[in-house]
Amino acid sequence: MADHAPPAMDFDGLRPPSPFMTPAHEAWRSRLRGFVDGYIAPHLDQWDAASDFPDSLYKDAAREGISGMGFREDLGGTGENIDLWDRIIFAEEFFRMGSGVVFADLATPWIALPPIINGGTPEMLDRVARPVLAGERKIAFAVTEPGGGSDVSGFTTTAERKGDVFIVNGGKTLISGAMKADYLLTAVRTGGPGMGGLSMLLIETDRPGVTRGPLPGLQWYNRNNGWLNFDNVEVPVTNLVGVENRGFAGLASQFNIERFSGIAATLAMTRTCVAEAIAFARERQTFGKRLIDHQVMRHKIVDMVQRIKVAYAMLDILVWRFGRGEVPVADLALLKVQATTTLEHCARESLQVLGGRAYTGGNRVERIYREARIFVIGGGSEEILRDLAAKQMGF
Repeated sequence: MADHAPPAMDFDGLRPPSPFMTPAHEAWRSRLRGFVDGYIAPHLDQWDAASDFPDSLYKDAAREGISGMGFREDLGGTGENIDLWDRIIFAEEFFRMGSGVVFADLATPWIALPPIINGGTPEMLDRVARPVLAGERKIAFAVTEPGGGSDVSGFTTTAERKGDVFIVNGGKTLISGAMKADYLLTAVRTGGPGMGGLSMLLIETDRPGVTRGPLPGLQWYNRNNGWLNFDNVEVPVTNLVGVENRGFAGLASQFNIERFSGIAATLAMTRTCVAEAIAFARERQTFGKRLIDHQVMRHKIVDMVQRIKVAYAMLDILVWRFGRGEVPVADLALLKVQATTTLEHCARESLQVLGGRAYTGGNRVERIYREARIFVIGGGSEEILRDLAAKQMGF
């Protein structure tokens, strides 16, 4: 039997081979990596320090066919022949750098535009979808509320119809891209309580009564995230997206995409910090030998690699199932919990491996450690998702 070299324990080597990846997927990965390495990586430390990035990046992403991936060509996209793997690879490549300062803003159109393209008027496509895909305008997905994060059925932002306008009152929080957005795809209550009374409404941020502000505190280093307030905002009925009081169906499908992206981002950050821990352990000398030559450190690293492999095994099979037309909501909820607990564990253990080195710069582990919690909460907290899984399984 021929000898085989051990797998590389870098970012790429920590991703187990997938039987479902095609040459087209790998070409997309190469294209994304080239964009990230050319347009983002050289400036990332500066952008992290500023908690922001220049608006020109939106146009760069549009020109290079990055943000338009999967959208209709007549609207400025690259074509609709994509699948979940393309979105997952997008998240992996952007979070390979271990920073959330860019990803959420550039990825938001993938969540906010499809309902508009599928349920909006032709005028809305020209006015909103085209300039957003060209990088000339920005859109945010305004769903989460201060009193109802993962509980969509409890949303209280109202849109009361009066003649040919809706009067919108309420607020949103933790909205990616809120501070720069020109348009908000907003979840509003147009009917009774529960899921059945929700609608999707396009709200321009320059309308009287719309205010917004940044969110200080424990968050991504991205000052584009913010809160929104609607005080008797008049919005034309023609800005309704889809069918009135049936907005939850659109929300549910977008949540699935968001969770897959979040899972992919989470596991990419896990691989980044573990790869840095391994590289450091191979170089660092303690008590006359390399750190990795101490059994306790080898076991720590092997445990992290094991957890990564388990999470990717779940991810591969679940993407395959969704591709077959299944919608295994319980398993997707469990995978999100599995991925985020894996990130938290590996971020902590990687920090332990690096020790004081993690706080001296030149690595991403400390940053990932601080950002890990947002992934556990965002896209559905682990408590909400475990309960969702239990209900789906009939418990």
